[in-house]
Amino acid sequence: MGKKVRKEVEPPPKDVFEPLLIESKAAATVVLMLDSPEEEVLAKACDAIYKFASKGDENKVALLGLGAVERLYKLISHEDPIVRRNAMMVFGIMASNHDVKKLLRELDVTSSLLSHLVPEEDVVIHEFATLCLAHMAVEYTTKVQIFEQGGLEPLISLLSSPDPDVTKNSVECIYLLVQDFQSRAAVCELNVIPPLLDLLKSEYPVIQLLALKTLEVISKDRETRIILGENQGLDCLLKILETNEFNDLHVEALAVLGNCLEDVHTMQLIRQTGGLKKLLSFVGVSTVPDIQKNAAKAIAKAACDSENRKILNEENVENCLINLLEVDDDGVKVAASQAISAMCENLASKRVFGLQGIPQLVQLLSSDDEEVKEAAVIALANLTTASPSNASAVAEAEGIEPLVKTLNTERHEAVANAAAVLTNMAMQEPLRLCIQSHGVMSVLTEPLRSASSRVQSRAALAVAAFGCDANARSELRDAGGLGPLVELLHSKDKEVRRNACWAVMVCASDELTAVELCRLGALDILEEVNRLTGHRNNFSEAALERLLDNNLSQKYSQMGYLSSSNVITDGFYDYGKIKPGVKLLSLEELSMQELADRRAIIFINAKPQENVLAVEEKPQHLSYEQTTLSPFTSRKSSREKLRKGKGKKEEEKMKEVEIMSEVQDEINLEDVQWQPPPDFMLMNYINDASKTILPLATTREQVVALAQFVADKMGGAIERDKLHDFSWELHISEIKFELKSNIVPIGKVKKGTFYHRALLFKVIADRLGIGCSLVRGEYNRGWNEVKLVDDSPQGVTGLLLPPQEYIVDLMFVPGFLMKQESVEADQYKYI
Repeated sequence: MGKKVRKEVEPPPKDVFEPLLIESKAAATVVLMLDSPEEEVLAKACDAIYKFASKGDENKVALLGLGAVERLYKLISHEDPIVRRNAMMVFGIMASNHDVKKLLRELDVTSSLLSHLVPEEDVVIHEFATLCLAHMAVEYTTKVQIFEQGGLEPLISLLSSPDPDVTKNSVECIYLLVQDFQSRAAVCELNVIPPLLDLLKSEYPVIQLLALKTLEVISKDRETRIILGENQGLDCLLKILETNEFNDLHVEALAVLGNCLEDVHTMQLIRQTGGLKKLLSFVGVSTVPDIQKNAAKAIAKAACDSENRKILNEENVENCLINLLEVDDDGVKVAASQAISAMCENLASKRVFGLQGIPQLVQLLSSDDEEVKEAAVIALANLTTASPSNASAVAEAEGIEPLVKTLNTERHEAVANAAAVLTNMAMQEPLRLCIQSHGVMSVLTEPLRSASSRVQSRAALAVAAFGCDANARSELRDAGGLGPLVELLHSKDKEVRRNACWAVMVCASDELTAVELCRLGALDILEEVNRLTGHRNNFSEAALERLLDNNLSQKYSQMGYLSSSNVITDGFYDYGKIKPGVKLLSLEELSMQELADRRAIIFINAKPQENVLAVEEKPQHLSYEQTTLSPFTSRKSSREKLRKGKGKKEEEKMKEVEIMSEVQDEINLEDVQWQPPPDFMLMNYINDASKTILPLATTREQVVALAQFVADKMGGAIERDKLHDFSWELHISEIKFELKSNIVPIGKVKKGTFYHRALLFKVIADRLGIGCSLVRGEYNRGWNEVKLVDDSPQGVTGLLLPPQEYIVDLMFVPGFLMKQESVEADQYKYI
């Protein structure tokens, strides 16, 4: 045998590193391996990190802290496809973490991710690149970046991918992007509708659901709805509703249909194909609250168009909505009530709801859910607007009490619409009185103070509706409601200001309320409102006029004029001229002031005083001074003066005063409302004038006779050149001193100048039904203007002449009538 020769193995080259297998259990070590130049090491490191990151959010945070994200960002564009794929896989799952997403935005990775959505790229890269984009597209800034970088087109192309994960991630990303209006408009131009409709046939429910959600968002635009109809999208949606196995998609399908029904053309198309009947029938038999709710929402959207309302009415949609009100789900009740509100614009529907739906809506006012209550009261507000029959139906359903209670709720819309319903009902007097019996004016006080301009406006309008009744005005006054109402006159909101002016105009219909409104500053505010062109309105001017017409003391002091329609009644007083913005004190407040060296306040009261026995039953036993003095002083001093008495000191007189004092003590003067004293002399003037002047045949004769009567009571005729000798000032001062008061009853004035006589003439003329005005002039002048019809010229019969305006002379030639523009009239007024 030959000898074997042993072959020696050649050693490796000195510059070649021997293969090394490393097993690492530290994430930090693996992260460092991402910097390796070896593709195999990078691929395996990425794979290991992917498995580590998949185990939980804490691991993702740990990798973030080790700097893995920055290294992976470089690797997603690596030239080796395996490294690129594995790095993208890690990127995709790590992007679900909030902190990672923040860093990815800073690195601006969207452009790199979008560059990998090309068709020739690996499907796994498509899957995780779209997954990463879907995670990041939740943030608005990323949405904008993807849109601006042209990301919509590659995402839409991937909807047709054979890989379901790629499809799912792509449609989810598109769904998030179209929340922004720019993307919503762009996807239509990129023809997204056909691929989305194809996804409705997918075998994966999650893809179908995302496709429907995307369609729901983009179908809010009319152009999209048209394209959807052109691509038989409505048929696809109806088929989903008809298929029981797709019941998990019914809610979203209804939402898309609801958007589509907003267009008349689409509504007609669905109706022609029988789809509308199917839809309403489907809603009627369904017991799923979300389906019922979305159906009601779809009807509400469609009912925004008048033609759609007509179509829905013809399909008897009202019965469907009324039935939904009975469903034991608050969300359904809210949606049904909102749909009823929308359908109320159709008069035929409003009548149907009035006959059948109002009792159910009234019941919802007692719901514990505030949203249900609000939706129901809004529906009732729409139903009762311009519909007296529906307003009566609300009352018949016992809706008044819950409506009044709703005024106390915290939701502004509920309060505003409850006030609107009550206002609508108040148009009928029987209903208004019934509502008023529930104390509505007291309850309206709080809504008037609301911070919501809508609530303020509706509450003020309600006050205007109920304020035509004297008892209602009294209730509002007692509840302190006039204060917040006056404050609303300041409102910057045009409607609030207008309705507040309207309410003030109505409430100022009686003297007590008008005086209180003036005390609260309504007069000054209305004057300011009327001075500003942008704030003035018809009601502000009417409110100011009504306020003054029912507070004639204020009107005469401020404006110096009372028309023939301004009838002076008991309680009127002439304070003298006041400057704009100066507050006129009430007579009671003036009566509390000390005697002062100022113009006397002339007071009118021809009514016997109540609650004082001696004045009411035995005025003849007390002197005139005793019956007029006490009410102008404080209650305490009044009692003391009555006990002391004035005049004779006979025993019989003192007994009578003592008896009167005892009676007053029993009445308890501290609790009796202050009342002005009676002016018995004025009562006598009115009685005498009624007997002597009323029987005269013509108004001209009555005016002349009354002028002579007034002059006779006020010191007679005065020669013009001796006017300065007529010492009326001293006479008035003596009366003030005698009464210990600045307030002088007009019956006490025996020497009266121009303005005294003009006032007395106006007072008596108003009681006799003789029309005349009262004008204040300068330098203590005052005069009356009357309108008289002159006789026809001689030889002319049947000619009716227009009335002429005359000024009545009460000083120099009592009863002389001067034409308004004559020289005599000018001399009387100014010289």
